[in-house]
Amino acid sequence: MQVRTRHTPTFGVARLVLAPGEPVLVDRAAFVASSYGVSFDPKPGPPFKAQGKGSPAGVCTANHDGGWVDVAPSLPGDLHVLELDGSAGWCVARTSWLASAGTVSMDPAAPPLRALQGGDGGFLNYVFGIGQVVLTCYGTLDIVLLKPGELVSIAGGHVVGFPESVQCRLRALTPDVPQSMRTGEGLAFDFAGPGLVLTQTRSPQHLGSWLRGNPIGSRS
Repeated sequence: MQVRTRHTPTFGVARLVLAPGEPVLVDRAAFVASSYGVSFDPKPGPPFKAQGKGSPAGVCTANHDGGWVDVAPSLPGDLHVLELDGSAGWCVARTSWLASAGTVSMDPAAPPLRALQGGDGGFLNYVFGIGQVVLTCYGTLDIVLLKPGELVSIAGGHVVGFPESVQCRLRALTPDVPQSMRTGEGLAFDFAGPGLVLTQTRSPQHLGSWLRGNPIGSRS
């Protein structure tokens, strides 16, 4: 799979260019268009398994001539392509995942996630293997580079992803606000370097809070 992005950093669209017969795992809601002849399976089976409860993933497969698939997030923002080499997995926000090469797997109950959020059903997923993973950011991508021993705290809704090699813990942002392991609301990460963390300049949680306080159609 080759990934070509356009309209970044504001309204990113990723074109996934596929070899003949090549599959790609995509967020069903992110599908925009494809070349003619690309098939779509909304409920993928093996080897695309262990995606987790309520997974939004579907599989697009190119025909004998190859093809392409366009995916775009529902919220405006940047795109980022992870290049996995098989040496380490990544923890990524479920709302940030758009697509993965057919050689990349996901396991929402992987050991790094069980240590953080207790297993399946949380706001993080775990990707591993060899190939590309397309991530979306709400707003612009920010990369936090941590020196050895450097500490930083980041609100859960602003974290896009981080390699499993980075030391971290998950905690309540403050004890007097509601917390949700399903969405990450009210939670914060404490990271310790060395390593890097991918973050986004806007949080989907803030958008949800704003909409609850300003419902569409309301009048001042």
